[in-house]
Amino acid sequence: MDNTPIKQYRAVFLSDIHLGSSHSQAEALLDFFRTFECDQLFLVGDIIDGWALKRRWNWPQQHSDVIQKLLRRSRKGTRVIYVLGNHDEFVRSFLPLSLGDNIEIVNEYTYHTKSGRQYFVTHGDFFDSITMTKKWLAKFGDISYELLLKLNKPINGIRKVIGYHRYWSLSNFAKQSVKKAVMFIDDYEKVLVSEAKRLEYNGVICGHIHKAENRLIDGVHYLNCGDWVESCTAVAETMEGEWELLQFDAAATAQSAGITA
Repeated sequence: MDNTPIKQYRAVFLSDIHLGSSHSQAEALLDFFRTFECDQLFLVGDIIDGWALKRRWNWPQQHSDVIQKLLRRSRKGTRVIYVLGNHDEFVRSFLPLSLGDNIEIVNEYTYHTKSGRQYFVTHGDFFDSITMTKKWLAKFGDISYELLLKLNKPINGIRKVIGYHRYWSLSNFAKQSVKKAVMFIDDYEKVLVSEAKRLEYNGVICGHIHKAENRLIDGVHYLNCGDWVESCTAVAETMEGEWELLQFDAAATAQSAGITA
């Protein structure tokens, strides 16, 4: 029997789950849900992958289980705020939208911390020039990323045979190593921070680029939720008002490193 204590948070932020994609780590997410409770649960975009579903229908039982888990939490009193992203943009034409008393679907949101500070919550695709102006290129990049994800499995199988047991991600290596990709991530963070400052927010919480972060940039607290395709990460505000970047591992534990804000 698992005696791991359940952590209580003021709010937990998840992004880029990509339900409907064959690479979604839905089973790991279901295990993660068993480790915490929260007053508010934020879904920060790309929760359902409409792009992947349009290419090929893929919806295993675990993906339905994630939806059921979210609905069950809302019925038990957790407030669920779903901030849409580019992969689930098919819902945007129906906004504003509420499902019952505890589920709200929006394009962006203002989150108030325990100390009264204000954070801008957005998926981030509106601040990605490629997604907004060259959608065909964004979709091509999405297909290329999916191909790299598929190559991860055979590559790691070979690594195990030759004695390297630590998981290595070709897709993440490519994303971090290609100069233009690194520049894109840097520009993306700067644009979001600049917008947060213009709107007089203390921080920004986003997703979109699948790169979890918890740091100060030019005086603004920048938080990126990461993803549930590879990194299995989340952002959370504790009951004491501290921020944590949570990394879920196979042992069903969440490791954290925090900044007080």
